[in-house]
Amino acid sequence: MKGEYYKMKALINPDSYHGNNKRINFFEGWYFKLVDSSKKNVYAFIPGIFLGKNTSQSHSFIQILTASTASYNYLKYSTVNFKSSKNELETSVGENSFSLNGLSLNIKDINLNISGNITFKNVLKWPDSLINPGSMGYYNYLKFMQCFSQVCAIDMDLSGALNINGQCIDFNGGKGYIEKNWGKSFPHSWIWVQCNNFNNTRAALSCSIGHIPFLFGSFRGFLIGFRVNDSFIKFTTLNRSILNISRKNNDVLIQVENNEYKLKIETYTNKRDFILCNGPRDDKMIPLVEENLLANIVVELIDKKTNRPVLIDNGSCAGIEYGGDQMWIINK
Repeated sequence: MKGEYYKMKALINPDSYHGNNKRINFFEGWYFKLVDSSKKNVYAFIPGIFLGKNTSQSHSFIQILTASTASYNYLKYSTVNFKSSKNELETSVGENSFSLNGLSLNIKDINLNISGNITFKNVLKWPDSLINPGSMGYYNYLKFMQCFSQVCAIDMDLSGALNINGQCIDFNGGKGYIEKNWGKSFPHSWIWVQCNNFNNTRAALSCSIGHIPFLFGSFRGFLIGFRVNDSFIKFTTLNRSILNISRKNNDVLIQVENNEYKLKIETYTNKRDFILCNGPRDDKMIPLVEENLLANIVVELIDKKTNRPVLIDNGSCAGIEYGGDQMWIINK
């Protein structure tokens, strides 16, 4: 009964840890993106755990992405160095802790030393309900899914500083974002776009599109949330939004509409800014994630009733991520 209680707690609060009763064939990771007020310092920290079919492969980790140098560090820890709450977003790996309130780092590696504390304020959640918990909604109740995701904080303000290899980086007035993934394996194809640094508007975008194995077939699933001032607009598979994607080289044009709005997202990237990162596939953590933290995007939101733009704006320090064979999800 106790185990079933914790499973239900994890279902209705997807921010929390889902691997309490897992021993093999499981991963879970939280993605913390930090952008300073000057937009010159952009980092992503990904604490998590990987449990392989062979326990010798199992380990916890912290992945660190540094946008300015397109550099990547994968720090491995024992599974005993990993702790995570069953009730809320509160995870630690070694001497490093991560939560919805902030993060505290004390990393001492051969080429990397990071210490300091960042506090999160004005944390904006994805609106949900008991029936549709988190950003995935009732898909959270389907135990056979290959991979689950959750937008923990689509937007938040930062305060504090980090000392990175002797350099003090001030994050006061900066912007942050948190999401997570868990399950057996990453999808075989996906696109991810995220931005909460827009020129003229207090806006925040999170866009995840993936190829989803489902029962006896598969489908293209997507979760797109767009916060504009005091409105939160959802374009998702669940609310039967219509999606069209085209890709040119390293960039995508995403057009989606629900009953009330049309949203256009266009990305602009530089190939040299992409970072190859590890992800879970075929019982291993292998390089399969192409991520860019310095992308630019243009968004256009149109009210279908008036056919007039609600918003046209440019975003910077956007996150763009590709994985797998894109032909599974790009419109032919």
